[in-house]
Amino acid sequence: MLDSKTPPGPLEQKWNDYKGHIKLVNPTNKRKIEIIVVGTGLAGASAAATLAELGYKVKSFCFQDSPRRAHSIAAQGGINAAKNYQNDGDSVYRLFYETIKGGDYRSRESNVHRLAEVSVNIIDQCVAQGVPFAREYGGLLSNRSFGGTQVQRTFYAAGQTGQQLLLGAYQALERQVAQGNVEVYARHEMQELVVIDGKARGIITRNLLTGELERHFGHTVVLCSGGYGNVFYLSTNAMGCNATAIWKAHKQGAYFANPCYTQIHPTCIPVSGDYQSKLTLMSESLRNDGRIWVPKKQNDTRKPKDIPEAERDYYLERRYPAFGNLVPRDVASRAAKERCDAGYGVGTSKQAVYLDFSDAIQRYGHVVVHKQRVENASEEQVRKFGKEVVKEKYGNLFDMYEKITGENPYEVPMRIYPAIHYTMGGLWVDYELMTSIRGLYCLGEANFSDHGANRLGASALMQGLADGYFVIPYTIGNYLADEIRTPEIPTNHPAFVEAEKAVASRMDLLMNIRGTKTVDHFHKLLGKIMWEKCGMARNAAGLQEAIKEIQELKKVFYQDLKIPGDIKSMNPELDKANRVADFLELGELMCIDALNRNESCGGHFREEMQTPEGEAKRDDEHFSFVSAWEYKGEHQWELHKEALHFEVAKPSQRSYK
Repeated sequence: MLDSKTPPGPLEQKWNDYKGHIKLVNPTNKRKIEIIVVGTGLAGASAAATLAELGYKVKSFCFQDSPRRAHSIAAQGGINAAKNYQNDGDSVYRLFYETIKGGDYRSRESNVHRLAEVSVNIIDQCVAQGVPFAREYGGLLSNRSFGGTQVQRTFYAAGQTGQQLLLGAYQALERQVAQGNVEVYARHEMQELVVIDGKARGIITRNLLTGELERHFGHTVVLCSGGYGNVFYLSTNAMGCNATAIWKAHKQGAYFANPCYTQIHPTCIPVSGDYQSKLTLMSESLRNDGRIWVPKKQNDTRKPKDIPEAERDYYLERRYPAFGNLVPRDVASRAAKERCDAGYGVGTSKQAVYLDFSDAIQRYGHVVVHKQRVENASEEQVRKFGKEVVKEKYGNLFDMYEKITGENPYEVPMRIYPAIHYTMGGLWVDYELMTSIRGLYCLGEANFSDHGANRLGASALMQGLADGYFVIPYTIGNYLADEIRTPEIPTNHPAFVEAEKAVASRMDLLMNIRGTKTVDHFHKLLGKIMWEKCGMARNAAGLQEAIKEIQELKKVFYQDLKIPGDIKSMNPELDKANRVADFLELGELMCIDALNRNESCGGHFREEMQTPEGEAKRDDEHFSFVSAWEYKGEHQWELHKEALHFEVAKPSQRSYK
């Protein structure tokens, strides 16, 4: 069994006790130590800025043309924190427990409790940076609800929370750049991890503008490169999001944990055609006021306004009365799929459900009428007032929906359907966020540590900033205290030379295939296999078929891939080919992991394992562990297990009824 290095003692004291007993690096020695941070999203930018503020020399890498183009900027709805501003019963313990429960009891208690503890500091940090969180009339920060909770703990900045938080982290990063403590390498993509004597000592990157390969040394390497949702091709991720950094680390010895745990987000704009390249997310915050429904009649072709209230099925409110439309994402997604599969879907594709704001508009309108003492207000006036309130809360999201679909969501219900969003799996890390390779750390969505089998909404931003601002600055020092006598290793060291040769060889191989099919052709085929056989529902037969199909697709990829241009120049198709080559291998491992885990939990739903009501059925006796896979060669992995022990949040059947 793997050792998580969880500190001893009561759960609520572990983090403080740990911080009080770790080794430290004095300020003079910090200036001699170089740290590589890969990725500039919330985890990467906050980590780089904080480590540089402490005095370390930091190199920051991103494949975008600016650090602030990282995909964290796309997050919409909010960030959780247990500050109990609403006085509605929230607490650190409640956030901890609901995160464990929401993840279907497949996450490590100690990491999740630490996350809940430091969440309260994140908001203060961001307010100090000037992040423009929404505020109540009296000036206090505003909160709203997200799925899987019965309190309001989500702080937000309209529908642009990720953007505003990233700008805060980015300005902290740029301050350190201006002081000479951070060197940023934009348009550089990590292609290989350099390991010397069992420790991470650097990376090989490709300059995406010139095509040149570069060697970079670091006393330690911190990966903050995000998730792997784009293995499905169509997802809510930006098209450039990829798994290359963590996959190269995996092939160098870092264990990959729980790869089958992928999140299906229930409120996305449905697929519109075969030529679509990505999907657009509608924030989960919309489920605060929007009601989800389908017609009670199968294959109903009437317009939504022509379907009377009595003939509408508000199925989440019917099935889960305690939480209603705010059930967790995995529950809401499966419920939408079940309704559509049963013939109750809406729209031309019949693969959609309605998200309706008409009740909220009426409710808010009557509140305004009452506040303004408008007598004998007409129905039109009520709707006008209500729309203004809804616009203030969700206006940019409504505008985005209308631009994409051509429909006005103030007048017509939104049509939504589940889509690939976040990935709970990632590199295995211990309590200190170190991987199974000494000196290699992994933060944010790129690791597996906090969300188990399903992430609650508004917790991604929380984890990224918690890891970067408040966890890694402590834990990395515990390792680096023993590295202060390690001199800078020259990049002509044989390990760097061999790593660069390996990268060059892979690129030569891809460029010299000279086949007939584009990278996107293979990516789409992979995505289709993954969505159909390792998507919202999986079964043993389908997963076995998927593994064989992916292996065959990989063979054809290396026989018939066509990449225009050349290596020694800017070549986006070569960049994509490198990423899809990794996705092909990762997709196979995801299916192997899903096949091995013969239970249903969170985002992993095995059709063979469900309750009579169609809910996920866990098998705690046999699967209460983290699956950590070690790469052994092509199509070969060895499973290592980390047993999950629950001292406080005792596993029980999840219920939101």
